[in-house]
Amino acid sequence: MYYFLIVLLLLDAVILAAVVLLQAGQGGGLASLGGGTTDLVVGGRQAANLLTRASWWCGGIFLALSLLLAVVSGTRQEGLTEVQERLRQQPVPTTTEPVLPGPTTPSTETPAPPAGTTGAPAPGATSAPAPSTTPAPAQPATPKPKQQ
Repeated sequence: MYYFLIVLLLLDAVILAAVVLLQAGQGGGLASLGGGTTDLVVGGRQAANLLTRASWWCGGIFLALSLLLAVVSGTRQEGLTEVQERLRQQPVPTTTEPVLPGPTTPSTETPAPPAGTTGAPAPGATSAPAPSTTPAPAQPATPKPKQQ
């Protein structure tokens, strides 16, 4: 039944497109391609009424078929596609931490020694932490009270 409704919808769509294109609107439409013979075969004013009614009927049928197909396709049970089955088989990640770009582990490389020194420490010397090179924050400027 589903495929029968699809075929009906496609036929209605083709008829609707033809009827709409044949209508002689302000620009003339495709009805003017035949020259004067179109008026003789179909008839001048009656053609507009017939084509207008046909376009309304085809549009209504198209809408009804579309709604019916939406209902029918919602109740259809088909097997899953290969991609859907692969997605269902994959484990769900359980991490709650956001993933940040770049390396997330701290670098274990030692910084290069300053220029003019050798890289080897003196025997028996202990390594002391390097002094901080960042300056201390400046004190905020406070206005002095006015003397009277």
